[in-house]
Amino acid sequence: MEVVGALYIENNKLLLDKPRKRPTYQLIAGKVESNETPLEAIIRESHEELGNKAVFDENLFEFIMEFDEIASSDNKTPIHYYLYKYNGRLEGVVETSEEIESFLWYDTSCSDVLLSNTLNHVVIPYCLKHKLIK
Repeated sequence: MEVVGALYIENNKLLLDKPRKRPTYQLIAGKVESNETPLEAIIRESHEELGNKAVFDENLFEFIMEFDEIASSDNKTPIHYYLYKYNGRLEGVVETSEEIESFLWYDTSCSDVLLSNTLNHVVIPYCLKHKLIK
């Protein structure tokens, strides 16, 4: 399964969301549909998960890396992950929805937060190495 995710970073914090159907926080992310590229998928997922009042420039996504991981949803499904970084400022307001329960601006002081495999294994170490978050 192919999956995309985006790093939205402000003030050395990473934007995460918590889906209503999962116990873990994750990136703004989702599956790549059969008729779209990974870039098209992260733009679509960003619109879906951030809500109609969030404003971002679709041209400011930068491909960072791809890697293989195990899905947190069942801890057994292999996924191929495409990671993008948003190189702009997220404007407007992010909104919860039927799919998304809450949002969190994450840094390492949020030690009691349950994170997805992808965040724990790849994304947080990457962000710390590149001094994107504290």
